[in-house]
Amino acid sequence: MQANQFMKRLYQAVDEKSLDKLSLFLADQVNFKLANFPSTQGKVAVLEANKAFFTSIQSMQHRLDNIWQVEGGLICHGEVSYIRLDQTKTSANFATILKLEDDKIVDYLVYADLSQL
Repeated sequence: MQANQFMKRLYQAVDEKSLDKLSLFLADQVNFKLANFPSTQGKVAVLEANKAFFTSIQSMQHRLDNIWQVEGGLICHGEVSYIRLDQTKTSANFATILKLEDDKIVDYLVYADLSQL
């Protein structure tokens, strides 16, 4: 697995708000944690949580500043820019930690201050 390509394709799917593309990255038993939202377990529930988040904003764009491959996973950090439904903009720094098994995400942890959304 190529770490940079994996992470860039993942965030392209997220930025496109494509649940179909996102689902290709997720293991059936995935655990997902975004900022201060409750953890979500299982692929179907994680996709539903992402769908709810995607509908709460008009768009988003992630800039990946660094990507690291570590034993069993990937880490990245960067900045995400959002356009809210009222057309106003905000951005936040973020860090993502992914635990992978067979090139599928089993733990998907995103750390960011999303209080401005």
